[in-house]
Amino acid sequence: MKEKKKILIFSMAYHPFVGGAEVAIKEITDRISPRDIEFHMITLRYDSTLSPVERVGNVLIHRIGFTRHRPSISDLKRFPLHLNKAYYQCAAAVYALRLHKKYRYGAIWAIMAHSAGVPAAIFKTLKPHIPYGLTLQEGDSIGHIKKTMLPVYPLFLRAFRKADCLQVISTYLAKWGITMGFRGKPLVIPNGVDIQKFSKEYPRRELELLKQTLNKKTNTIFLITTSRLVKKNSIDTVIEALVHLPQRVHFLILGSGSEETALKRIAEERGVMNRVRFLGEVQQQDIPKYLKASDIFIRPSRSEGMGISFVEAMAAGVPVIATQEGGISDFLFDPENNSDVKPTGLAVHPEDSEGIAKQVFRYESDVVLRREITDNAKALVEARYDWKTIAPIMRKRFFDPLLTDSKKINA
Repeated sequence: MKEKKKILIFSMAYHPFVGGAEVAIKEITDRISPRDIEFHMITLRYDSTLSPVERVGNVLIHRIGFTRHRPSISDLKRFPLHLNKAYYQCAAAVYALRLHKKYRYGAIWAIMAHSAGVPAAIFKTLKPHIPYGLTLQEGDSIGHIKKTMLPVYPLFLRAFRKADCLQVISTYLAKWGITMGFRGKPLVIPNGVDIQKFSKEYPRRELELLKQTLNKKTNTIFLITTSRLVKKNSIDTVIEALVHLPQRVHFLILGSGSEETALKRIAEERGVMNRVRFLGEVQQQDIPKYLKASDIFIRPSRSEGMGISFVEAMAAGVPVIATQEGGISDFLFDPENNSDVKPTGLAVHPEDSEGIAKQVFRYESDVVLRREITDNAKALVEARYDWKTIAPIMRKRFFDPLLTDSKKINA
């Protein structure tokens, strides 16, 4: 009987802790039959109520690390949970060696070099015949990542240099991977969107009820962002932009993070707190409804590996304002900056609050341009960023070669 192929994933976080990388893992693995490839994962537990071992979809999860009872976001930066990242670098490698004795993995797969690449590199060094694939999903600036990884920088470099295959979600990250020492040609395969979920049309009454809940008047304009509240996402610049915009322009913020208190202080100081709504974490299945109840998606990121939130807004038919930092430039084409292609959004420079206000006015005043941009963006997303298309590409171009190239699966 043919032995089932198994891949061990290194990822510092996974469901129920959800970000772009975690969504990508689940969307891809759920679309691959467990009869073909069985996925296991070593991730951090954080919450003591979570099971140490649990199957979620096509992934058997092994959770390790320090825990607290139902921790908040702020708890992650306090003792003992703030020790988890350092702990994971070594403990995950040791745990992986133990699991390998039992399950005999055909390959390992690390999600993000700055968090999972180190234990994967240690495992690869000790088990050189087990193929190792690395995926870059990083959104923070390269300088910040390198600074964070200084204590284990030689191992961090090895995460790139030991990789047999490198998959990246943008051309920006492909260039970084080569700079860091990957000895091959990176596979640029972006993250995707559940097109059906984000393009869903809601009953008018349902949207009206949400707008009433949010106190949206007839002439009110809702700017919206779905973001971690961290410095690199530049939510502060949007709050500053409200000073240059009419009172009827409001800002919905979906997400949480370490900068929330500072952002609220800025809103108070600028006299716009009554126009900013901090809505916290919203269930993933509800995000499309909030997008469709809004008028413009905005996130003037200071850095971005790709930025799946922008693509989700495009799929929902919401016009986008963004910078063209990092991976955003792969899909956001501005009418002036990229005059040779069809426009898919309006671009601004980081830190430019007045520029943001100008682009908001432009969307409001030029209905024809707004419709052209939303139509082009939606068509682009449907053609290039549908998970139904991307998951088979990952299977064919990443997983199959990785498993086929295994010389000694049982080493």
